[in-house]
Amino acid sequence: MFGNQIKIKLKREFFERKTLVVARELLGKYLIHRIGTKIISGMITETEAYHGFRDLASHASRGRTKRTEIMFGPAGHAYIYLIYGMYYCLNVVTEREEYPAAVLIRGVEIDQKSNLKNKNFKSKIKIDGPGKLTRHFQIDKNLNGIDVTASRELWIEDRGLRIPSRSIKRTPRIGIDYAGPYKDKKWRFILKP
Repeated sequence: MFGNQIKIKLKREFFERKTLVVARELLGKYLIHRIGTKIISGMITETEAYHGFRDLASHASRGRTKRTEIMFGPAGHAYIYLIYGMYYCLNVVTEREEYPAAVLIRGVEIDQKSNLKNKNFKSKIKIDGPGKLTRHFQIDKNLNGIDVTASRELWIEDRGLRIPSRSIKRTPRIGIDYAGPYKDKKWRFILKP
């Protein structure tokens, strides 16, 4: 799945679409974080959709607040927040302004160069869980609100990989038992191994 030569930064139009479509189509795209001369990148393998005022799992269901203001803004901006007082979560805002929606990026696959001297070396490392992901990518609240369609620091790119529907598993989202009828919605998208 790695080694594609096409590298196109996703444009705002990609994120202005329906949240469930964006969540599904982010699978196979690459998350990139540039820190000085260092670049951290990985293929997105897991996402979750959160959208609208009625989605009780979404922060926006509690109304517009200082914390959720970014969700009400233009698509393509990073919505980053802290959970459990120690883990950051990276979301990208979707759909139209004034309609709060975003996709949480939950997992990536990192490609590492093969090391023939060490037979235990894994060339592909999976990072699952939004807190592990942001820790690996060194993403924190300082990037909250950044426009990933224009930034040279944090962005998502298309490298030409197309994911067929049969390669995607849909499940309910994780850790939202409080969300009433929304807890069972299959709005989590996972790239099958």
